[in-house]
Amino acid sequence: MTIQLLAHRRVLITGGSRGLGRGIAEAMAAAGARIALAARTQEQVERTAAEIEGASGHVFDVADFDGIPAFLGEVEEALGGGITTVVHAAGTQHRQRAEEFDIAAFRRVVDVNLVAPFALTREIARRQLERGEEGQHIFIGSLTSFISMPEIPAYGASKSGVLGLVRSLSSEWAGRGIRVNAIAPGYIRTELTEAVFADEDRRRANLSRIPMGRFGEPSDIGAVAVFLASDASGYVTGHMLPVDGGWLAA
Repeated sequence: MTIQLLAHRRVLITGGSRGLGRGIAEAMAAAGARIALAARTQEQVERTAAEIEGASGHVFDVADFDGIPAFLGEVEEALGGGITTVVHAAGTQHRQRAEEFDIAAFRRVVDVNLVAPFALTREIARRQLERGEEGQHIFIGSLTSFISMPEIPAYGASKSGVLGLVRSLSSEWAGRGIRVNAIAPGYIRTELTEAVFADEDRRRANLSRIPMGRFGEPSDIGAVAVFLASDASGYVTGHMLPVDGGWLAA
């Protein structure tokens, strides 16, 4: 019998229609949570929601800061109550040499990966604090929250910022019942990263850096998200947990 660690959780997952977001949604639903998925593409988010028991799908661009209150009202209605847990899985990327990097693209990456999660988490936390309820806020970082990689200065800056944001919010909210943590995925196989794995030389080079000898799957991230959303991590806040098969330790 599956242990229902999240039986009383009402969870919003941005970027939940595919990839890491979908893996997290599937794991949390299996653990008993009620799930609301948000993504920009209506057909995709509705299809994914239909394939996950008890999930609802919502069309929303996380960079639409002015639309957050109305969006959260829609989600709360679908969940049948206030959001207890949010997972910020939406993100974007842009690759370009630093000396040629487009400033508009830089701003877009930082807006989507850093400013948007803060804006959304701020409003959710405000509502949780007003209700006097506990909450769990889970951000998605990256290996680049800790190390550098070429040709992704905006992504690296945004994900480094996520680590700083998690620490800042946790120190401010921990005494009021809101825990803030993050997951730093290693190389995870999704449709968005398949191009990396299609390059055989690059695939072998990356695999050689992973002590566990395998790439990750979305379910690996989902399992950790369930832990961070559950009471099993009730004394854990302010951390970004690498889920990378040992990459950073090697």
